[in-house]
Amino acid sequence: MGQKIQYFIELEHDAHLSVPKIYEILSEKYVIRSKWRKNKERGRIPKASKPRDMIQTDTIDFGGLFAFRAIDIFTKEADILLATELTAKYGCQFLYQSMRRRCGSHVHLLQTDGGPEFKAEFTNNALFFCDRHRIARPYRKNEQSYIESFNRTVRKECLGWQNYRPDELAECTGLVESCLKRYHYHRPHTGLGMTPPLVKKEANCRIFMEN
Repeated sequence: MGQKIQYFIELEHDAHLSVPKIYEILSEKYVIRSKWRKNKERGRIPKASKPRDMIQTDTIDFGGLFAFRAIDIFTKEADILLATELTAKYGCQFLYQSMRRRCGSHVHLLQTDGGPEFKAEFTNNALFFCDRHRIARPYRKNEQSYIESFNRTVRKECLGWQNYRPDELAECTGLVESCLKRYHYHRPHTGLGMTPPLVKKEANCRIFMEN
């Protein structure tokens, strides 16, 4: 239903809304039920006690650009890929990038929302990198609280709330990489004792080697 509404909004009003945003607007006035999700077993949400226990992923709509994001909820290490389309092809590309660059190639639980960017190619490749792929329940933001918090960081400290054109991809990617470097090495994190994520990780590695 969301894809059809999106199609007619673009066709008749020359405006773009992401499918998750359409469902969010509809949910304000209607009770939305999805038959295929109604009895879908999602399993419990684990609490991370060590690195790579759980990775949360999500996307942000910036108009002509989309930010695919992931965060390790224990170490707070994060990654971002900007793409010009919100599709499973780019979702899969981000899966390979984030796992190899930030997440150590394999994790216990990988959690996404139910968006189309996390289906098809993404789903087919997810289990190469995780023991379990869990889809968060819709409209339960507490299930994606860590990635939602990182969402605010990306907007406040990097790309803001404005929209971008596809031809601004290279420029925005440069901003994102600078933001990630600052986030990992210079920005203190309260959950890590006011220490940046990779500074904390490197300190733990030194302690481990010394012992």
